[in-house]
This record gives sequence, C-alpha cells and structure tokens, in this order.
Amino acid sequence: MSSDSDHQPAGLPVPNPTKSFWHSEPNEFLLGHRTTPDLPAEADIVIVGSGITGTSAARFLAEDPRAKGRSVVMLEAREACWGATGRNGGHCQVLPIARALDVTQFEVANYNTVKAYIEAHNVACEWRSLTACRAYFSREMFDVAEAEIAGLKEKDPELGKLVAAFSDKDSLAKLRVPAAAGATTCAAAASLWPYKLITFMLEKLVKDGKLNLQTHTPVERITPSSDGDATYPTILHTPRGTLRAKHVILATNGWTSHLLPTLADLIVPVRGEMSALLPPANAPRLTSSYGLCGQKGQPANSDDYLNQRPYEGVPNPAGHYMFGGGDGAAVKRRIGAWDDGVVDEGMAGWLRGRLAQAVDLGGDEVQGELRAANEWSGVMGYSRDNVPWVGGVPGQKGVWLAGGYTGHGMPNGSLCGKAVTELLLASDEGIASSAAHERVISAVPLPRSYLITEERIAKARRLPSVEQADRDEAIGNHARQEGEPGRELEGGGKVWGKI
Repeated sequence: MSSDSDHQPAGLPVPNPTKSFWHSEPNEFLLGHRTTPDLPAEADIVIVGSGITGTSAARFLAEDPRAKGRSVVMLEAREACWGATGRNGGHCQVLPIARALDVTQFEVANYNTVKAYIEAHNVACEWRSLTACRAYFSREMFDVAEAEIAGLKEKDPELGKLVAAFSDKDSLAKLRVPAAAGATTCAAAASLWPYKLITFMLEKLVKDGKLNLQTHTPVERITPSSDGDATYPTILHTPRGTLRAKHVILATNGWTSHLLPTLADLIVPVRGEMSALLPPANAPRLTSSYGLCGQKGQPANSDDYLNQRPYEGVPNPAGHYMFGGGDGAAVKRRIGAWDDGVVDEGMAGWLRGRLAQAVDLGGDEVQGELRAANEWSGVMGYSRDNVPWVGGVPGQKGVWLAGGYTGHGMPNGSLCGKAVTELLLASDEGIASSAAHERVISAVPLPRSYLITEERIAKARRLPSVEQADRDEAIGNHARQEGEPGRELEGGGKVWGKI
C-alpha cells in the first residue's frame, strides 16, 4: 500500500535554503563554526544534525557522568540549526487529544523540560508560556475533539485540568475565533524563538569543551568499517574526509533516508510553509497561540498554526504573526520533497490572505492580504505510523536514530534526544536492548510506541504509505496504544496537528 515517491531517499540539505525569519539574528559565534580546524579522525559519539534533537542529545550526554571523557562530535550540513528547528512555527505545544495517554504525558514532560532549561539558564529566546487555542471550523471535528477531552479527563484527571472545550459565542469571541464552530484550549503551550534556544545550548556546549561542532560538513553516507574494527564500527563519509565512530546518533528527521535508504518508506520528507506577517495597525498582541482546523479549502488532516512575537522589549519588536500551514493550497509537490530552497506560492498566498479571516486580529481593518516580512519553507519528517522513531537501527551496530516527528518536533525532540542517549549508554553498560527499552519507558518516560523494533517496522509497512494516507486525509491519529482506536471523521479524516 505504498507509492514510489515514498521509497525515494532524500538528498542532502540544499546549500541555498529559503531565508527563515528565525535566522535574521544569527549567532555570530556559531556561523561557520568548526571547533577544530580539521575533522577528527575518530570519535566516541558522532551526532548528525544540530536541531532540537541533536543538540538535546549533546546536552544530555554532557550532563551524564557515564559519558564523562568521551569525545562527542556534531556534524551539520549547513550552518548550525539551519534545518527544521530553525524553520518551524516557534511553538512548544502539547497536543493532548487524538493521542495515546502516555504520548500526552510524554509531551507534557518534554514541555516542562524545555521550560525548566530556559528558566535555569535565563535563555533570551522569547519564551512565553500561554494557553493554546485549537479552533475547529467544522462542527464534526469539534465534536470529536470535545469527546477526546472528556476521555482524557476521565483517564488522567490531572492532565485533564490542562484542557477545556468551548462552543458558545461569548467564549469563541474571547478566544478571538468567532467564526469557529468550537475551540479547545490547553495550558501546556509556549511560543519561542527556537533558533535562539538551540544556538544558546550549542554555544554553551562548545565553550564548555563538551562538544566539537563541525558546520558545513554534510554526511554523504555511512558505512560499516571495512576492516571489521569493533571499537569504531561505523565510518561517516564527508567532503572533508572520513570519521570513524563508536556510536552515531542520527538526528536528521526529514533527511534520514539519505543515510538510511532502507527506511525511506517509514520516515518521509514533507515540505511545509511558514511566514512572518506584519500585523495591522493598532492590533493588540494575541494572548494565545492557535491551531486552525477544518477550514474550508484545507484537508481534514491538516491545520494552520499561529503565534505572535512581542511588540516591545526584544530586538525587532514588530509583533510578527508567525503563521504556517496552507497545505491544501500547495501548487508544488509536498510529500517526498526535501528541498527547502523554494517557496510554494500557493501556500504562501493562502497564509497571507487567510489569517485575518480566521482570527479576529483587532486593530485596523485588513484590506486584502497581510504583508509578509519573510516567507520560507522547511522540511519535516513524516512517520508512516505517525509516531517518532527512537532507538538502535536494526542491523547497524552503533547506529542510533531519533526522528520522524510528523511536524510535531518541539514537544518531542528534547526528550527523544535524551532517550536515544540513554539507550546508547545502556548498550555500553552491556544492558540488553529489551531491558534498556524498559528503562527509558520508565525513566524518560518515552512512550513504548516510539521505540524502534523489527515488529514495529513490519507493522508500519502494512499501513498505507505516507503519500496515500495524506491523500486519504487519514494521517495523524496513529499515536495510540494497541487497542485504543482513533475517532474517525466521515470520509476517513482524523483530528491531528503539526506545530
């Protein structure tokens, strides 16, 4: 039940990507950074990718006494944090419905982990804790979401306190979505400048001597050591030479299949669209972040997503609306597209023209479209079963993977980075993989469904391909425990979201 495009491995990240707003204030220390002039010949641990997952993995290794003294090298094809994390919607937002209970619990733990780090280190990344609003422009979709909230409150009353559902006109007006059929809210949400968070972490790790960062060093392929070297079983091939590694962590998300072509049908690159739009004159700052679901002209399985930057107290305080989505308006191929060097004008036009219709922005009346300060694209990694993939890669000793977030990386990547380091270190302690799996489920706490197993791979391949699921508007509601069915909409659509 797959298609040819789902099986085509991604290429390398293009050298000339579109200009993300988040890169408008680059970290000067990290631009073109190479901690050592030459690529090391070998390393204990090599991390490929410098986004939220790879950087979090480096952070947790630096904090773990078991990793003390180990050499850790990070390879990045472009500038640091120039991939999906530096191109996303700027949310760290839990999606508490249409997911298994342990997934919701994990996302809350991930949110709290990110928040705690920012507070402990006073990271200037525009973090703002707020209540998220998911507005449903389809009554049927809202009814499903309302039932999901009721179920969550029953299963976990404490988590249930974070969420609520509204359909009365006064509440929808206060939430600034008067045209919606209903809306849900969640208190575990935040807006932030993701690039500034990640580059703060990277700069600290490098300056503390915990990480050797090598930018502009794309990994062209990975191969087993030809001489059977048991200490360094994997070779990473780059234009600057080769690097032998005891362990490799792939934090490559949408580009994973370039290095693991056998998984090309399981983690598929998908191009998304983002914009930084200028608010109308005299518009007050929005007090929530938003997901806009079930809009006419958009598939049932997709949504637009919005938060707003500050008007004061930060560099460039223009109150930009950070608005992404518009999948149904795409004029270029999205599924299987790994080139973030192009803007999809259909999607970009939808974003410029739609926001003022969907949300009561306040201020002066908008005539036509909002003006864009920046428009750019980014590459997500869609998982065939809608669940991230975390663990050892079958048949490749010392190769580990964390990715496949289906557009929902910020509320998952930090603790997925921690989980993969836990599994790696457990393997060095001689702990069997089954016992290590139980450890990360208990301690991180990683959802069992995220773990990479041969059984899961086989089961995922019996599902429709990512491309077919997208056509059927059915992707996005598989993150459940066995035997916990999703709530389907008429026609097969599901409630889901990407942040």
